[in-house]
Amino acid sequence: MPLNVLIVGAGVCGPAVAMLLQGSNPQHNITIVERSPTLRSTGQQIDLKNQAPHILRKMGLLDEIKALCVNETGLEVVDSAGKQIAYFGAAASGERRIGLTSEHEIMRGDIVRALYDASIKQNSDFKASPGQGITYLFGQTITCLGQSAQGVDVTFSDGREHRYDLVIGADGQYSRTRRLAFGQEVSDAAFKSLGVHAAYFSIPRIDGEGTLARGHLAPGRKMIYTRTSDRPVTGALLFTMDESPRLKASYKESVENQREAFVEVFKDMDWQTDRFISGLKHSDDFYANELGQIKLDRLSAGRVVLLGDAGYCPSPFTGLGTNLCLVGAYVLAGELARQGNDVEGALRCYEEKMRPFIDKCQQFSSKTMGALFPSSRLGIWAMHNLIWAVSKVAGLFPQSQKGDYDNHDERLPKYPELNLP
Repeated sequence: MPLNVLIVGAGVCGPAVAMLLQGSNPQHNITIVERSPTLRSTGQQIDLKNQAPHILRKMGLLDEIKALCVNETGLEVVDSAGKQIAYFGAAASGERRIGLTSEHEIMRGDIVRALYDASIKQNSDFKASPGQGITYLFGQTITCLGQSAQGVDVTFSDGREHRYDLVIGADGQYSRTRRLAFGQEVSDAAFKSLGVHAAYFSIPRIDGEGTLARGHLAPGRKMIYTRTSDRPVTGALLFTMDESPRLKASYKESVENQREAFVEVFKDMDWQTDRFISGLKHSDDFYANELGQIKLDRLSAGRVVLLGDAGYCPSPFTGLGTNLCLVGAYVLAGELARQGNDVEGALRCYEEKMRPFIDKCQQFSSKTMGALFPSSRLGIWAMHNLIWAVSKVAGLFPQSQKGDYDNHDERLPKYPELNLP
């Protein structure tokens, strides 16, 4: 039976699960609501690894996505003078390497746009009738959810009300859907802080940056990265485990106050200080947040289910957020297609099959983070020596993971019901 589905969020998860659902049954009526007035094309560089490339290949999108990938050739760790301490190459599909760069690296905005365009094309190819197919609703959000045996009654920010058979929350780490469906207390408790504060922004590229990412450890438990790839600007990522009360409080304040809080913490960094401080003050794409994981005992409440970061954010430091998002979209759509009219049964199977993937990607803790952020110059010296030694060993003996890479696809459940190409 066709379903009337509402998806909250038009990032990576939303269009992906919409395409998979429509492919399984073109008669589904799927609405994607996005609070932004347009697609949000900003965001940092993200990894496509583990199961993600396999799922994109199954969807017929991998070649298109690969053509949009940036050219980052590896990571070099530098001291305060910019001198290389260690180098880590990009991890190819058949290798396991320590470092930052995967074979497939893409800007968040590029993959969001590619998935959106592909969903529009697929909708056109299916020639959906009225009441069927994929519809985007921008500049709106949900304000209330009410559940009954007949479905989920949704109130939108413009006052409209509508009933859906299923609501999928794909609206990120700070999910409004999670808060409305599970309650404020459960939603807040789901956020497990890693004790790290992060700021992301773009700065003008300078001569000599090339295609390597650069990483630097600064005293006071600070970490700085630049990622230029082959783009005309450089992405700056600033991380700190500084316990400044002002920093933590700033997230509830204006963007300007957030900028000032990060300037205060990073004003004494010892690498390209003026450049980063200027970017903190003047960049037009500044974004800051506290890093954490989302951990819930259950992924659904009635006929409201969470997908991606909304239900199981693994944190950016794992590099596995997009992978989990695509795995979740694939498994959720697959179970809904397989279980037919038993939506509740499909949601139970989705949770059961996602748990191993979630647990594996969330093997990360605040204790792990603490070891990566030395506080003193002596600690940084020791870390530099360790990183240098690891880079030499890694360069001499790259660990083949052909079997693991192939198994990423094999670990995925098989869903012929999705009618994938």
